[in-house]
Amino acid sequence: MEIGAKYTPQQIESKWYDYWIRHNFFHSTPDGREPYTIVIPPPNVTGVLHMGHMLNETIQDVLVRRARMQGKNACWVPGTDHASIATEAKVVQKLKADGIDKNSLTREEFLKHAWQWKEKHGGIILNQLRKLGASCDWERTKFTMDPALSESVIKVFVDLYKKGKIYRGVRMVNWDPAAQTALSDEEVIYRESQGKLYYLRYKIEGTSRYVVVATTRPETILGDTALCVNPNDPRYRDLPQDARVLVPLIDRSIPVIRDEYVDIEFGTGALKVTPAHDVNDYMLGEKYNLEVIDIFNDDGTLNEHGERYAGMDRFEVRRQIEKDLADAGLLEKVEAYTNKVGYSERTNVPIEPKLSMQWFLKMTELAQPALKAVMEDEIRLVPAKFKNTYRYWMENVKDWCISRQLWWGQQIPAYFLPKGGYVVAETPEEALKLAREKTGDASLTATDLRRDPDVLDTWFSSWLWPISVFDGINRPENEEIKYYYPTNDLVTGPDILFFWVARMIIAGYEYRGEMPFRNVYLTGIVRDKLRRKMSKSLGNSPDPLDLIEQYGADGVRLAMLLCSAAGNDLLFDDALCEQGRNFGNKIWNAYRLVNGWQVDDSLAQSDSNRLAVSWFDAMLNRTLGQIEEDFTEYRISEALMKLYRLFWDEFSGWYLEMVKPGYRQPTDRATMDATKAFFDRLLRTLHPFMPFITEEIWQHMAPRKDGESITVAALPAPQPFDQALLERIEQLKEAVSSVRNIRKEHNIPNKEALELYVIGDDNYHREYNPLLQKMANLNRVEEIAEKRSDAAAFIVKTTEYFVPLGGSIDVEEELKKLKADLAYQEGFLASVLKKLSNERFVQNAPAKVIETEHAKRHDAEAKIKALKERIDQLQ
Repeated sequence: MEIGAKYTPQQIESKWYDYWIRHNFFHSTPDGREPYTIVIPPPNVTGVLHMGHMLNETIQDVLVRRARMQGKNACWVPGTDHASIATEAKVVQKLKADGIDKNSLTREEFLKHAWQWKEKHGGIILNQLRKLGASCDWERTKFTMDPALSESVIKVFVDLYKKGKIYRGVRMVNWDPAAQTALSDEEVIYRESQGKLYYLRYKIEGTSRYVVVATTRPETILGDTALCVNPNDPRYRDLPQDARVLVPLIDRSIPVIRDEYVDIEFGTGALKVTPAHDVNDYMLGEKYNLEVIDIFNDDGTLNEHGERYAGMDRFEVRRQIEKDLADAGLLEKVEAYTNKVGYSERTNVPIEPKLSMQWFLKMTELAQPALKAVMEDEIRLVPAKFKNTYRYWMENVKDWCISRQLWWGQQIPAYFLPKGGYVVAETPEEALKLAREKTGDASLTATDLRRDPDVLDTWFSSWLWPISVFDGINRPENEEIKYYYPTNDLVTGPDILFFWVARMIIAGYEYRGEMPFRNVYLTGIVRDKLRRKMSKSLGNSPDPLDLIEQYGADGVRLAMLLCSAAGNDLLFDDALCEQGRNFGNKIWNAYRLVNGWQVDDSLAQSDSNRLAVSWFDAMLNRTLGQIEEDFTEYRISEALMKLYRLFWDEFSGWYLEMVKPGYRQPTDRATMDATKAFFDRLLRTLHPFMPFITEEIWQHMAPRKDGESITVAALPAPQPFDQALLERIEQLKEAVSSVRNIRKEHNIPNKEALELYVIGDDNYHREYNPLLQKMANLNRVEEIAEKRSDAAAFIVKTTEYFVPLGGSIDVEEELKKLKADLAYQEGFLASVLKKLSNERFVQNAPAKVIETEHAKRHDAEAKIKALKERIDQLQ
């Protein structure tokens, strides 16, 4: 098999993905190996791949591929979320475009349309993940409304209801007028909005005086049922205890109540109380037994209580009522005002606080094991800074509004009785049985019962995800749940830490008695180079598939990972993809170089090649150990950067130069075998990050049978290495770089061999001279006793080197360079001494760090001494 002259990702990526699928490398079934399990954060079934998905799924794929190569039974479960609000909105929109009104359909007819839409559009994002190289077990693909998963949700609802943890009642909820459903507090996004503060006049009944009230929502005066002042406010002490005021425009008489809840400093210190449309007003209403007047329809228009504004949209009313109040002399003034307004996360419209009959889950008791697990690091959050956020949420948890006024989703298993009341059951048959028992009426039939039309919050299905994908609710003792659960790692965004992560932990302890996962890796937000969050509305988010088409999946994966430390935002730039593609080119060209070498089996390995092989073997093993440490701490970006530098700088930049045979010259067998072995280990270590190019080259390197793949090859493990050898070669590399700098400064061609003289000391290693000669193109390296004044000089650690320049040395220029070097070394020494004189540093730093600082001091002092002597010699 020939390898092409040019790396073209588009020609190899689909080929190898099809190969992996054909040979079932991603499928997992329980066996005797250690399992490694990840469940995908299920994207909305309505969704398409965006940059956040790219980051998240790439990190998961790295973890899964690495585990698979470590010999673990890796299982990555993909799937999608039914996304009640978003999907129903899409279906309603589609029906409207077809001239069909949702309200003209029965529930069954609507759901038929919804399922058709899901079947047509629902698999798009999962198919797109294949382009990225995601090694999911596609045979395990789940959907949160699959029959078994829906059965799990209903079973859990009934169980929690029986435990007394689910209740039904009228409460103040967040209402989405666009989706016409309740939302949980976590589905409301608060944003700063520029609005107005309206000062309205409420006439005191029986007088000509007014109380002025400031409000941001003048349209809600139609639902006012009291006016409240602080009893300690001196401005209202003369108001009679039984005073009443008239609501502007409609002249409804309402009482004045007194409560310290009112902030004396805000506005005029008087508060209008609208119990149906403000959560704090609702609490005041309950406290003082006030009338509750709901003025809104579900779609945000005003109902009959809106009087002259009935049927108008809430914001249209706001504009009109401002004019009407002004015309009636009831508007004292209007000021510009900035406040935080809650928006629906799903439909992006301002929410309305609304009293509504809903189902709630009591959370306080359920949250305790989940709080303890994270605080005691039984479950580890990465980065740990999110523990405080988690603790705050869990210690201040509110009851969860779990009902939604929609048709798409799991319908609540509550059945209303003909004469009031209800029963909760998993099936209609069980419900009828319970209804007969509850009413004592054996003649009741199924048609006498009316099932609650609402569905459950989508999160009420996805909080069971790590359990339900293995059918652990319906069959708690099945082989798969016992083998794969708890899962290992969860990769997700911090924006759903409470929405989803905390709730999965709660469900895990409630239904399995243990954690659902051991580690939670929280990614950052993908932003553009101006630090703006990427979004379609801003037009700053590239299409991931376009990036893959242009740069290749490996290049895009590298771009996402190189700058994405856990919990930190990623500043994305297309240039990163170019960097990723260039690295692919580097790997490709390095392999083509090595693959083009001819081998002469009769050649003995040279001393320089032997040294180079020993050095890179140590360098590779050291880096592999560092990468293992990085993965243990989930420093995935750092691990990749170490590997990137190892290949680009050390392997391609130094090692291949060290062992490259002369022009049209062969190499020896030992060096060639070692180089290919290094290449093999590098490819296997790179594979989780860059799966496609590594497979292509790995398959080319040796004869492979159909069904062999780097995907299931063993991940290289670090071996012991010679640290002293690494340090000595670093000195050699510094000497080589110094000779090359001298060539550059004095315009000496690389092909012209030079002489090098050395004043040897403990840091000079003669056995490395063959390698030094080859890399620096030297015809001789000779030790001398005295410094040479006719040569350019440099120092490595404490060893002095001299390159004779045939009398062409520019003394003035050489002194200038030496003095600059001296100033740098003196500054460096001062910084080291400052650190060593810091008692806190010396007491707290590890012994190895202190030892390193003393070594730096010793080297700097020796360099300064040698530089001063050299300067004295030339002056």
